Amino acid sequence: MSTTQPFEIFLAAPPGLETTLAEEAAEKGFGPTTQHPGGLSFMGGWADVQRANLELRGAGRVLARIGSFRAFHLAQLDKRSRKFDWAAFLRPDVPLRVDVTCRKSKIYHAGAAGERIKRAISETLGAPLDDAAPLRLMARIEDDLVTFSLDTSGEPLHRRGYKEAVGKAPMRETLASLFLRECGYDGSEPIVDPMCGSGTFPIEAAEIALGLLPGRARHFAFQDMAGYDASAWEAMRTAAPARETPLRFYGFDRDAGAVRMATANAARAGVDHITEFTCQPISALLPPEGPRGLVMVNPPYGARIGNRKLLFGLYGALGEVLRTQFRGWRVGIVTSDGGLARATDLPFLPGGASVAHGGLKITLHRTGVLR
Repeated sequence: MSTTQPFEIFLAAPPGLETTLAEEAAEKGFGPTTQHPGGLSFMGGWADVQRANLELRGAGRVLARIGSFRAFHLAQLDKRSRKFDWAAFLRPDVPLRVDVTCRKSKIYHAGAAGERIKRAISETLGAPLDDAAPLRLMARIEDDLVTFSLDTSGEPLHRRGYKEAVGKAPMRETLASLFLRECGYDGSEPIVDPMCGSGTFPIEAAEIALGLLPGRARHFAFQDMAGYDASAWEAMRTAAPARETPLRFYGFDRDAGAVRMATANAARAGVDHITEFTCQPISALLPPEGPRGLVMVNPPYGARIGNRKLLFGLYGALGEVLRTQFRGWRVGIVTSDGGLARATDLPFLPGGASVAHGGLKITLHRTGVLR
């Protein structure tokens, strides 16, 4: 991490939500960015890498492109890998995993290429190689260009460090954040989730309202790399104290176990003082006192949880309650089934992009303010 030259930084995003992540990145002062399928890139330095991991709610990973060269055969790959300045980025005492992909190149055998790169690192730096290591080097060989990238995040960024308990089909925090942004949420209004599960939407919204940094409570792979400055990182991590907010964030679920999970997760996240989780069915849902805001819900889809035919009644009941009780609120419903969404009879705006999630394609269905 000693290089001072700007390099390419890649932010992974769910395919279909690259533009939404680009908006967040611009808002946080990163860029200018270039969008690619599955993410976006910009030029920056190691401070940008660390801040992106710490601050961006929608990014799935932060990759640092640390170098590249041409190689047309394995002997050339071996020679140039040995000349690469691994010590600028890697520590000899930290295990490393190496993943290789080959595409449209004279070097076409990823396994053989991986062995050459691993041997070069092992024999020039001395770092132990371990296929299960948290620190990961990615080598992409495409059109005979070898590009090395380090996964500076380690565990995926949706693992904020507080959610020990999850439900049957949890919404990833990164995805929840991007969907909230697509609904126009900026932390200045309350959130109600009628089927909150482990509490992802209310907790994420509460963190945004308080200005809490999503990466504040977890470890990142860059902390195990060469040149890591622990004191500078601690200063960055603690630079923005939490704000205060008069708002409250509400989650409801008919499953008492889910409510207990959500309550415990909110406490670990440090937002239990502004979140409330209650065990009740959809039929009992009423808007809380105070300002109007956003109803955000990730109901069962039928593909994995529940029976689709029975779910039409559930979605219909949800739509009835929202249309009659939540005038002045906006609604966001995430589902893999457009037919179920239409069963709510809510006035949805033109549809958004479909996003891969747990083997399904899910879509955010949004309304304007209900009248």
